Amino acid sequence: MKFRAFIGIDVSKSTIDIYLRNAGRHAVFVNDLKGFEAMVEWLMDILGQVCPEEMMFGMEHTGLYSELLISFLDDHNFPFTVLPGLEVKKSMGIRRGKSDKADSKVIAEYIYEKREKIKLFRKPSRNLESIRKIASYRERLVKERTAFKTRLGEHQKVYGKESYEIYTQSHKQIIACLDNQIKGMEAEMERLIKDDQEMLRQYQLVKSVKGIGPQTAIMMIVLTKAFTAFPDWRKFASYAGIAPFPNQSGTYMGKTRTSKLANKRIKALLTMCAGVAVQYNPEMRLYYEQRVNKGKNKMSTMNIIRNKLVSRIFAVIERGTPYVETMKYAA
Repeated sequence: MKFRAFIGIDVSKSTIDIYLRNAGRHAVFVNDLKGFEAMVEWLMDILGQVCPEEMMFGMEHTGLYSELLISFLDDHNFPFTVLPGLEVKKSMGIRRGKSDKADSKVIAEYIYEKREKIKLFRKPSRNLESIRKIASYRERLVKERTAFKTRLGEHQKVYGKESYEIYTQSHKQIIACLDNQIKGMEAEMERLIKDDQEMLRQYQLVKSVKGIGPQTAIMMIVLTKAFTAFPDWRKFASYAGIAPFPNQSGTYMGKTRTSKLANKRIKALLTMCAGVAVQYNPEMRLYYEQRVNKGKNKMSTMNIIRNKLVSRIFAVIERGTPYVETMKYAA
């Protein structure tokens, strides 16, 4: 399909900012169904004979705020892409300020430049979409629990464990309630996975990589859209912020560094998985100890292990067979 119109959308809570690249026109609409219908009328008035299938829309995923627009475009068969926020930020370069109008223009220019390579949105399965939402909610519950635990610890440190018993008991009850809620979310995600044969297969394959736990396996499936969103493990490593990039200028040759533009959720999970792998996987432990004994930096070694884990995850999915520990069969 040859696209003739490229539309960038910046989504906020109450409005959507639209930039039509073809005409260099900008408009703002309400972020609801009436606003979306008004947006389509505005585009048709300007574009004339362009068919809906010849328009390409692009937007950054902004969680709940973009859900209604995604459903509208998908239901009306408008071609569109949902871009990772990190991808958009990289394309913007250094900016002195922020405006929704400028952001929508950047998105429109970006999808035009990448029009031959960009992947159009494909609606995920109902189970995968449900798991994505539950995983996001679980993460919020975990943050709430951490906050209550921190406040309780600070209070006891200052006033002692016996003081203000009602405060302590209240916090403990809330933490226990959050524990139960988190367990409930995890049980529901596992139920949904078991209900989908292909997702269950992927889940079991990812978990076969030593060091990868249930939550990381679920997050990998969600973020990769059941391993369809990234062409290879290196692209995902870049998205997760664990891919090393050269740090050089002219004759200066610095150490390679990872990018700060990353999905911090999966980066943190992979860091924990790397620690578990070093502790319980003899192969990874041996590799870590050999590098450290040679004077190599511990953090750079852990980052290599993070990359190894991601590589193995993508490999087992591609092969369709569980990971095999080679050291078990070494002579």
